[in-house]
Amino acid sequence: MADYDEITVALPGGYAAYARYWTPTIPRGAVLYHHGIQSHCGWYETSASRLAEAGFAVLQIDRRGSGHNERDRGHADSAQQLIADSVAARDELLRRSGGSTYHLVGVSWGGKLVVAAYVSDPSRVRSLTLVTPGLFPKIGVSRGEMAKIGFAMLYESHKLFDIPLNDPDLFTAVPRWQEYFRRDERTLWQCTAGFYLASRRMDRIVASLPDAPPAPIQLFLAGDERIIDNDRTEAFIRKLNRPENRVTVYPRARHSLEFEPDPEPYFLALVSFIHDHNGDQGSA
Repeated sequence: MADYDEITVALPGGYAAYARYWTPTIPRGAVLYHHGIQSHCGWYETSASRLAEAGFAVLQIDRRGSGHNERDRGHADSAQQLIADSVAARDELLRRSGGSTYHLVGVSWGGKLVVAAYVSDPSRVRSLTLVTPGLFPKIGVSRGEMAKIGFAMLYESHKLFDIPLNDPDLFTAVPRWQEYFRRDERTLWQCTAGFYLASRRMDRIVASLPDAPPAPIQLFLAGDERIIDNDRTEAFIRKLNRPENRVTVYPRARHSLEFEPDPEPYFLALVSFIHDHNGDQGSA
């Protein structure tokens, strides 16, 4: 496995976020990697390492309020703040790698953030990789809970509500990874009313993807998916009608492709697509 440096990324508002920076000796490209709603960059260190071994500088950042970041646990003020955080991470990645363009990778909810960040500023993006992205969830907050969240936004935007994804069986069928999820002290179990509203408002930005300049999109789906709506997700990407887009479905896999019994085909496809759309660059 490649090595990484633990760094701090300055986000808007003076928030110091934990991140991991993976770099080969001479980067051939740069990748900004966003994790899901409950996870953190440690869940996806193997795929990040594989990208680094292939010559890509990779920045994985723990979202504000998640992972190693204890300040304002589970909170975000707005969709715009989360997108601005992605921009700050991008700028740090390009500064460190010396590049001017980059690839976006987002897993689960992180796929929503990747699309929103791209729609907001597509100028330097070479490709998007969406891994079981949370664009159209099958499991979400109930209407009753959503009403409570809406009320809390008026008076208690930092009030915490459970994330309805606390069963490890939703993510993987592999017992050792299920146990890892149960024992991981950095897993996020609750988000605030502010975060839920920010995420919901981000949906409007995601819906504008067809109007954004075209960029190659790689979509990974799990056939035994229990968290997102595969049919709506695939239809949304295929409706873009762009020949360079690629959809890969692993029929027996569950939501977290990283934690399948044999994730090697996924790792190979992840790296191959980014390599193919990196352009003729000797460095980032």
